[in-house]
Amino acid sequence: MMIPLSILDLAPIPEGSDAGQALRNSLDLARHAETLGYARYWMAEHHNMPGIASAATAVALAHISAGTHTIRIGAGGVMLPNHAPLLIAEQFGTLAALHPGRIDLGLGRAPGSDQIAARAMRRTLTQDDHFPRDVMELLDYFRPTQPGQVLQAVPGAGLHVPVWILGSSTYGAQLAAALGLPYAFASHFAPAQMREAMALYRAHFQPSEWQATSRVMLGVNVFAADTDAEARRLFSSLQQAFINLRTGRPGKLPAPIDDMDARLEPRARMMLENSLSCSIVGSPQTVRVGLQDFVARTGADELMITAQIYDHAARKRSFEILANARDELSLAA
Repeated sequence: MMIPLSILDLAPIPEGSDAGQALRNSLDLARHAETLGYARYWMAEHHNMPGIASAATAVALAHISAGTHTIRIGAGGVMLPNHAPLLIAEQFGTLAALHPGRIDLGLGRAPGSDQIAARAMRRTLTQDDHFPRDVMELLDYFRPTQPGQVLQAVPGAGLHVPVWILGSSTYGAQLAAALGLPYAFASHFAPAQMREAMALYRAHFQPSEWQATSRVMLGVNVFAADTDAEARRLFSSLQQAFINLRTGRPGKLPAPIDDMDARLEPRARMMLENSLSCSIVGSPQTVRVGLQDFVARTGADELMITAQIYDHAARKRSFEILANARDELSLAA
């Protein structure tokens, strides 16, 4: 049986478009994903990013969950240092009260922004790391209210919203293992410590009231099209956006180009190869082989697929091709 596939949507804003259209596209993609049998639909918190429309993550998720019926909806993730744990418990408690059994909450430790935006959100930036304490406080709000408890999340208390720890290093792996929580690794843009983090998490996982056994989800970029050449062309939007971001020029998602390889300088090429190595780009056959190989190599329990594709119809088609590859591999197994 093929492992579950899920979707991470950054609500990309293509050049020439706006945030409203990006969020309407997200709902359309979520409905498409639901019919295709994807397990989850997650959105991520980013700030001061002209090409990403999911900054108000809980609000965006309310839009998606109200327009779908069965697919799990969640944050991948909420950047907890930007928020008071009580407010996040209330936000996701509200979503869970409206959509019982469908809401996930992934938590990240990074700001999801630059220093200017981080200061605007937090007012003061300290070097103290309160993330483990804040995670435990948040978990407490999802437990049933105890007699005499003076502070509670309403909605939230007793709803046991599944909480995931997100990470791109061994830090999150250690915390998720110690707290007995599922773990999602950001291998789609920071794959360097993927294997080390997975091994550490599995070795040190402590069963808890939240999760009996370890569970690892890995991020993967998948760009699928009818031909390898067309898929590589679609992939060039992400490549351009990544270079723009890493060189301090974040913007809207660029239109794809045909000659991306020819335009790449050696330094940019190396950066892309290192950062985007967990990517499957190609025709249906190429994607099927790549998917099977990635699952076999990593031993992941679930994959979180992201695709920053400029054209919305091409993006939907890419997830359709991937779902077909998943189904064919399941049948073969």
